[in-house]
Amino acid sequence: MATQEAPMAEKEDLDLNGVKLEERPITGAGAVLRKTEGFTLRLCLAIVATVFGSAFQHGYNTGVVNSPKTIIEQWVNGTYYSRYSEYISPEGITGIWSVTVSIFCVGGMLGAMFTGMFSDKFGRKGGLLINNLFAIIGGILQGFSPLAGSYEMLIVGRFFCGVNCGLNAGLAPMYLTEISPIHLRGAIGSLYQLLVTISILISQVLGMRNVLGTAELWPYLLALTIAPAIFQLAVLPLCPESPRFTLINKDNEVAATQSLSWLRGTPEVQEEIEEMKAEHEAAKLTARVTLREIVTNPALRAPLIISVVMMLAQQLSGINAVIFFSTDIYKRAGLDEMQAQSATLGMGAMNVLMTVVSVILVEKAGRKTLQLIGLSGMFTTTVLLTLCLALKDQAHWLSYISIVLVIAFVVCFATGPGSIPWFLVSELFAQSARPTATSIAVAVNWTANFIVGVSFLPLANAMGPFVFLIFATVLAVSVIFTWKKVPETKNKPIDEITAMFRQQAYK
Repeated sequence: MATQEAPMAEKEDLDLNGVKLEERPITGAGAVLRKTEGFTLRLCLAIVATVFGSAFQHGYNTGVVNSPKTIIEQWVNGTYYSRYSEYISPEGITGIWSVTVSIFCVGGMLGAMFTGMFSDKFGRKGGLLINNLFAIIGGILQGFSPLAGSYEMLIVGRFFCGVNCGLNAGLAPMYLTEISPIHLRGAIGSLYQLLVTISILISQVLGMRNVLGTAELWPYLLALTIAPAIFQLAVLPLCPESPRFTLINKDNEVAATQSLSWLRGTPEVQEEIEEMKAEHEAAKLTARVTLREIVTNPALRAPLIISVVMMLAQQLSGINAVIFFSTDIYKRAGLDEMQAQSATLGMGAMNVLMTVVSVILVEKAGRKTLQLIGLSGMFTTTVLLTLCLALKDQAHWLSYISIVLVIAFVVCFATGPGSIPWFLVSELFAQSARPTATSIAVAVNWTANFIVGVSFLPLANAMGPFVFLIFATVLAVSVIFTWKKVPETKNKPIDEITAMFRQQAYK
């Protein structure tokens, strides 16, 4: 049916950050929807400022200590000798290294617990900006630890970086979800995980011995975490606060309209504002959801269980065991150190490539489909990897099959389980419950990350290759749970998703 061309929209003085919005012709309701729901340069600026300043930290600090592990351990031993005129035992070195790796997750757990408080008190954008302080402190402590002759500074620096990443993991997906057009919400939410994978790969490349992974340059490698913090501090202030937060939490419709108009590149944003106002009216009837209420209220408990299980599935699948200890895994498969590093880089490259594919597919195939495909593939590759590692002494070529299987495992992870849990939490909850739910889910994620980080090597030493059967069991349960309980949220407004849980709870 043809649409008549409407007159030019009235000019509105909507000015945010000194940038005037231009008049644009309106050609009917459908055109307005298309116009307000696409990518704009301003929306892209907000996305880039968020993911480069937040997700980059998360991935970089996850992978940065993998390649220079031996060199840093030698420095720790030398530092100990300069203090006490004796070297640390191999067990002592392993203990210090385990603390150095796992303290990052402890910081992440702490940061995640404060996500709700930060997001409500300072806003999504404000919380992200303040959070950069932790990254800067962490980078300085790590970079200057050799100069101070203190491996304790290195450990404390890793802790501060963990706090930063724990907060980022909650605040950034929340902000991205709330500034996204409904039909791009999944793709934009997946960009957080995409930058995590890219930064893991970058950290692995920079950590190689012929780049920054040397006895002289590794402090610069760890201090580089300051760079994305400075980038976000410079760019994110140019972008608006989340319009949804501004309207629903701050009750400021004018500012919310200005923010949304800036992001959409048009003053014609009334449909989105009306949807937010409807949620705002509903939110007025209830105070901010507490931890007790989110656990006891059946309409909130169901999406919380889904969020927690998906976070557990992501971490207890064994993915971070592969990332943290990928070089060791390849050595167990019979490769020398250079071959192991090359295989690790190949794994990182495939992780990035398949996460890009996931960003493209998530709005077409849907969240649930990609999650099921990814988890099922991870289960299969984990079982096969166990067999290859167990039988590697019977045939040398099984070592190379192990490399292929580890890369296949990462490919399956990147297909869905890597990115979907981060933004799905924000999709399952209304504004009043979102901060509390995000704090719980992200804290569970970091706790599971910590458990895997501290237990994988001892379990691997005790169980050998059969340690991966633990992950296979978790993956099998996760596939069944996802099939039975996880709803499809593609192209659904938040109020429709939350209404579905209310109907299920009280039918």
